[in-house]
This record gives sequence, structure tokens and C-alpha cells, in this order.
Amino acid sequence: MSTDVIEADRGTAVLPARIARFPFPFPADSYRYSTNVEPAANPVQTEAGTWGAGILDIDGLYLEELREREEVLNRDPSRAHVLPHMRFAVWDAIATLLPLLAKEHPESFSFTRHGNACTWRNMLQDLELEFTYGDDATLPKGPLRFLGSQIQDDIVLLDQREDALWLDAGVVTFAADWSLGFDVGMKFLEVHGPVPRVHEEQIVARAQQFLMRLQPGENYRRTNWTMTVDRRLDTSTETYPEWASDRSTVSADPALPERLHLRVEVQHLIRLPHSGAVLFLVRTHLLPLTDIAQVPAWRERLGRVLAELPEDMAEYKGINRYRRAASDWLLAG
Repeated sequence: MSTDVIEADRGTAVLPARIARFPFPFPADSYRYSTNVEPAANPVQTEAGTWGAGILDIDGLYLEELREREEVLNRDPSRAHVLPHMRFAVWDAIATLLPLLAKEHPESFSFTRHGNACTWRNMLQDLELEFTYGDDATLPKGPLRFLGSQIQDDIVLLDQREDALWLDAGVVTFAADWSLGFDVGMKFLEVHGPVPRVHEEQIVARAQQFLMRLQPGENYRRTNWTMTVDRRLDTSTETYPEWASDRSTVSADPALPERLHLRVEVQHLIRLPHSGAVLFLVRTHLLPLTDIAQVPAWRERLGRVLAELPEDMAEYKGINRYRRAASDWLLAG
């Protein structure tokens, strides 16, 4: 959770942790959709530092982001859904993630379990809680809301049946232009229906086959990206009227480098051991262009990616109105 500066691996520049730990997603000067799946919990070296040593990333924004999640859920409870048959999967996720969080961050969390009696301590929230595994009433606001109050990731649970995956539970407050309330109960292939190119190239079908072959104990990750005007985590379709107009105006704003953020999702894919559900964690990271520009290799690479990106992909990501202005600014440096 340190917010201290970190010395970059290359050169002598000292970078803030928000830059040094940022999961910069581009290995080349162009981008196309791919499954880009790799084993989780392997650190990735970048030109600025390192990210990805664990599965559940906790940083200096932990309390702020969880307060924001609670505010979103209080305003709009539809951001959390559990279809009745997924109740066991939610408890399976709790029994998987709380011990993992304590293992990866023992200075901040601890978890003990004796039979169904569990004790959870969260030193960051000054919380000590005893609960009974499987008893919804022993967790504040129910097990899914509770789990969402302990990790910064959005949580999606996929049920596997009828030779397909179904999005049947989740708590998603930081969606990038989609809606859990609309998608819940849909097939995995249907959820990704609007994405250009991925069906013609069989990317989503291959991703589903990969997920359905996952075994308990296998943890994988991938990255996805888009851009967001201002530091706005909640860009769900429910809040579209609040932020859509910024896409049209930011290109002419002299403050574009401060306002425009590269938005990267680190997505973890975990087969839960008892329910068989696939746990899909989505942790969102935002970094403004002014911070991107502090790493020369990132500045040039992002500028080239934005300039080369095909128009249909830029339009789907919602960046077509300002990506030229962003690319011009980055490459002019």
C-alpha cells in the first residue's frame, strides 16, 4: 500500500508508486484484440517498475475506492446481483479470496477458520468480524456485498452449464461502458456480442473454451484497456449521461493531458474449487497522460498505438473523438 516514490528500473529517474506499479498494457506499437492470457502472480517488469506479483492488488487508493463502491451501491443496488443458484459460488469465492488476501498482504489482513466459524480482520478498515460460512445473515449486507467491500476488484461469477458460460452473479461498480444489471443471466458469448472483430476472429469463442477448461487451483490473468476522461471509475452505462459529453469536448481542452486517463483492467480468471464457478476479477487502474509522459517509452508507444488503432475499434472503445489529439500530444513530446 505504499505511496512512496520508487526508483525506476531503467535510468535514475524516481517515479511515484502510482506510475511504477501501473500495468502498462502495450508490448508493441499497435494493438488488436486477443485473449492475451498468462499465468497469474508472476511479476511483470516495465520501463517504470513492476506490477503483478500477486492476484489481489492493494494500493494507496484502497479506502477511497471502497468508499466510492459503497456510495455507488447505495445509489444503485442493481450493481450487485446473485441469481439464486449462485449463492454457493459466492461463498466459495469468499472462502477462496479472504485467505488469499491475508496471505498476500499479512500486514493488513488475517483470516482464520475452524469448521464453519470464521474470523476476518481488516486492519485498514479497523474491522474484526466473526461469521459463519454459509450463513448469509452473519455478513453485513450479505456475502457478495461484503466481499465487494474488502477488495478493490469488481467481481463477476460465471456458471458453467449447457456447454456454455453464463454471467449469473457479480458486484460491478466500476464498469467500462457496460451494465451488470443488463448482462446478468446472459451467456458469455452474448455479453461480448457488440465487440467488433472478436467474433469473426473467434476470439471470444476461444476465450470461453479456455475458461471452461480451467481447473481448480489454476489462476490466470489478462489486461484490457480503454481511455477515460477525468479520474472516473464508474463509467457504466447507467451513468452514461454524466460523462458521455466529455468525449466530444475534451480534445479542444488545453487540460487534455491532465484530464485524459489510460484505463487498464487487470482481469484475473480463477476456477473456484467447490462450486466449479469461474471467478472473474476486474481491477481498474487509471493514469493520466501527464503521468504516462514521465516514462518516455510509454509516451511514444501509447501515442503510436492511438494513431494506428483501426477506426471501428476506436469507436467501440469510445475514444474516436479525441484519440488523434491525445496521440498528437504524446508524440510531440
